[in-house]
Amino acid sequence: MSLQDKVVVIMGASSGIGAATAKLLASKGAKVTIAARRMNRLEEIKQANPDSDILAVEADVTKAKEVQNVVDQTVAKFGRVDALYNNAGIMPVNNLDQIAQDEWQNMLDINVKGVLNGIAAALPVMKKQKSGHIITTSSVLGYEVLPGYAAYSGTKYAVRAIMEGLRQEEHQNNIKTTIIAPGSVKTELYKSVNNGAAHDGLEKVMQASGTQMTSLNPEEIAQAVAFVIDTPKNMAVNEMVIRPTGQEV
Repeated sequence: MSLQDKVVVIMGASSGIGAATAKLLASKGAKVTIAARRMNRLEEIKQANPDSDILAVEADVTKAKEVQNVVDQTVAKFGRVDALYNNAGIMPVNNLDQIAQDEWQNMLDINVKGVLNGIAAALPVMKKQKSGHIITTSSVLGYEVLPGYAAYSGTKYAVRAIMEGLRQEEHQNNIKTTIIAPGSVKTELYKSVNNGAAHDGLEKVMQASGTQMTSLNPEEIAQAVAFVIDTPKNMAVNEMVIRPTGQEV
């Protein structure tokens, strides 16, 4: 198997896992569409990989028309979509008694509706092709619940249900599904935490040296994404939980 010339759409590609995945896939010869709200970040990725076939499209995953435009532009340029990676997400942290209604809505819009918007845009193309692969970033907290993370975990449990339903509905169309569920990864996700104490604590962990056994790098998750995309046609890795060796939860 080879990633050469595979067409992959990555939502939430401007930093962290999405950016690392885009760079890795492009280096292996894939044709990559990168999408996010921060177009300047996408252009930086494209300029840093001048020999790769990268299409950058500005998009907010909460807006169905913008996500559809990403897929439409990809098909117009590359002719198909082999894989869609729903990677956009946020992680506000608050106990439920804080009644953080705006945070809850924002998480639902990005972490859940954003995934559904991606599926809605890519699925008709893949069904027409009779092949495709939809991948979504979940979390270890889509399997476990911790104080302060109940609402976030709820969105990630929802993603697991959506992806399993998609698998059951579309397996006969040769459409694969994969959940990538990382543990602690050194990304900008902590910046979406509005709770001051939680934000500062996560920032210290992300920026600390000597944390190789308790935090993963985005590039390590990108390797897992590349692996599942590169599996044979008759093989689907439906769920992959990836923890740093030293992580307890």
